[in-house]
Amino acid sequence: MISVRNFTVSLVTALLISSAAHAATVANRDGRDHKVTIIEGDAQNYHVVKPNAVLEGICQKGCLIRLDDSEEDPYELKGSEVTSIEEGQLYDDELEAPDVPGVGYAGPPSQPGSHP
Repeated sequence: MISVRNFTVSLVTALLISSAAHAATVANRDGRDHKVTIIEGDAQNYHVVKPNAVLEGICQKGCLIRLDDSEEDPYELKGSEVTSIEEGQLYDDELEAPDVPGVGYAGPPSQPGSHP
């Protein structure tokens, strides 16, 4: 039989893991600090992200992000993105190259006069 305490600890652990899995991450790959403003509804939070540091567990339900008090349109995150700051811009690190048939290694080049 599972005790109430063990059940509670397991439930809290599962909820924390679940929350972290749906939160956004911002890694600073620049050589300087960046001020990151996170806007969730009416609330704004400010963070200074040092070079090579990672800001984790943000935007669990989506948010807007501004870098260095920029007046340009903010970046919109849905809450599960893995992003990085590079050259003062925010990039989505989850983008993958599309699968394109026929792209890649095609074997050694053919020799003159030979036919496949």
